Amino acid sequence: MSKLIEVDETTFEAKVLKAKVPVLVDFHSVFCAPCHRQKPVLAELADEVGDRAKVFTVEIGVNAILAEKYGISVVPTLIVFVEGRELNRLVGLKAKEHLREALAV
Repeated sequence: MSKLIEVDETTFEAKVLKAKVPVLVDFHSVFCAPCHRQKPVLAELADEVGDRAKVFTVEIGVNAILAEKYGISVVPTLIVFVEGRELNRLVGLKAKEHLREALAV
């Protein structure tokens, strides 16, 4: 199972916005039970998509600027970015198939 990579305010632009492939970003909190249930699903998805897409996570408790910038008010919130732009936004616990479909890979 893939280890999910955490991005933060210092790495977000380079890893997410400048990515050459679609990126799914999981905005989560350590205090959120559904967020903990979402993590293994995200890890499986990351393994399945390989180099066709990237899956990153952002802890909103320590990245408040990113949470505010992207209007995160409920966690988990999952945002798909393509060429630096938000393409899709999903709120709440989601099945792997739904996430794969949102990534369009």
